Amino acid sequence: MRRALVLALGLLGAAAGARADGPLTPCRIDGHRNEVLCGQVRRPLDPARPGGPTIDIHYVVVPALARRKFPDPVFLIPGGPGQSASGVLPQVLPLFQRLNNRRDIVFVDQRGTGRSEPLECEDPRHQSVADQTDPERLRRQMLACRDRLAARPRLGGPDGLKFFTTPIAMQDLDAVRAQLGAERINLVAASYGTRAALDYLRQFPRHVRRAVLDGVAPPDMVLPVSQSVDGQAVLDALLEACAREAGCAADFPQLRQDWHTLLAGLPRTVEVPHPVTGQTERFVLTRDMVLSAVRGALYAPVLASALPSAIHDGAAGRWQGLMGLGSSLFSSKGGRIAAGMHFSVVCAEDVPRMPLARDGLGKDFGEGEGLFYQRVCADWPRGDVPDTFYTVPPSPAPVLLLSGGLDPATPPRHAERVAGALGPNAVHVVVDHAGHGVLALGCLRDVWFRFLDTPDDVSALRIDTACAKAVPRPPAWRAVRFPAEGTR
Repeated sequence: MRRALVLALGLLGAAAGARADGPLTPCRIDGHRNEVLCGQVRRPLDPARPGGPTIDIHYVVVPALARRKFPDPVFLIPGGPGQSASGVLPQVLPLFQRLNNRRDIVFVDQRGTGRSEPLECEDPRHQSVADQTDPERLRRQMLACRDRLAARPRLGGPDGLKFFTTPIAMQDLDAVRAQLGAERINLVAASYGTRAALDYLRQFPRHVRRAVLDGVAPPDMVLPVSQSVDGQAVLDALLEACAREAGCAADFPQLRQDWHTLLAGLPRTVEVPHPVTGQTERFVLTRDMVLSAVRGALYAPVLASALPSAIHDGAAGRWQGLMGLGSSLFSSKGGRIAAGMHFSVVCAEDVPRMPLARDGLGKDFGEGEGLFYQRVCADWPRGDVPDTFYTVPPSPAPVLLLSGGLDPATPPRHAERVAGALGPNAVHVVVDHAGHGVLALGCLRDVWFRFLDTPDDVSALRIDTACAKAVPRPPAWRAVRFPAEGTR
């Protein structure tokens, strides 16, 4: 049966301007034990020069299990920008198990990621803590990476980095759709991927059956600026929650003062074990480095629950917990970002609009993140995006928007605005005590499955989402205290 499926898919036509390089072929993905199908479509590097240099867009299809499958596959668009769809396949495929019974699941490596002309820079996971977190060192690393990438023959120099923007990538994704012969597709997108999905919906509305957007990042959201005020809001909420929680307040009665003491003592020379290698390193810890670590922990409430303890320890000069928390969320291979693609997107789509941003700045986070992006993007080739990219037209297809109330990157305020623009076919669900990304939360998995699986649009828009309000906030982490010897 698999060979018949491969042959049938191989005979399907390709999109206009795209060339199919042959049928899908059986392949294997690291970390996934079962055989899947791999394909690719050849695309012009610069869409305005169809006869110019080309790149191959690679994708993976996990075939539906049922013999009589539905014709509308599910496409996953991951975050970043810079995350590889095939790279996260082993981690996220279990979320799609029920959908995979009757629908193919498709993982397209967006141009600049995975196997699609990846714009990867040095893997930071085994760098020293200082190299991972010091803005000036990171800037120098990025410019060196720019030069290495620009030397690739297919890119033809630095200007080749201009053609990795979201609108061009969504044209690639539609070429994959057409090559697979699917008239309509379902989109499941997370974080930056929601921006990409919104642009696909803008460019190709008739090819979307349903869309699920988790952690909504609108196209006009200026990422380096909005993260300051949004991160500040979640940090303030954490400090307030500790004061209201009996156990946390008892363990850390002066937590807000601890936080101010911690910041006031920076910069300072510290010795901290590397979170991956365990080797002790000595370096100058700066305010920006601490804020970056805190921001990373805030993404996931289960990690943020350990922040009160880490902040308290940091104020007393013990930094291991804080630095370890900041690196733990993004330390896996699947979470790795293709940094060159990341900056090709942000430098083209966000940084030019920073002077127009009205979000303000967080009192603690300030403009450090924004200044870093401005410094890198000043020397990074900048692609063009159409003005229409920053618009969100009404959607003819049902769209489910999901937000975590404790999300420091894409909180509900962004999704609320997008839902209003999408119109009556949009439903916005807020999980008050969740962080960045709610697709994997117990009852929410059933919500978005039913949204995609329900046959008619009216019923899909009326699914019961009440369970979102029952998701609890993790209590603050507390050290285990054993009774003294002889008192048991």
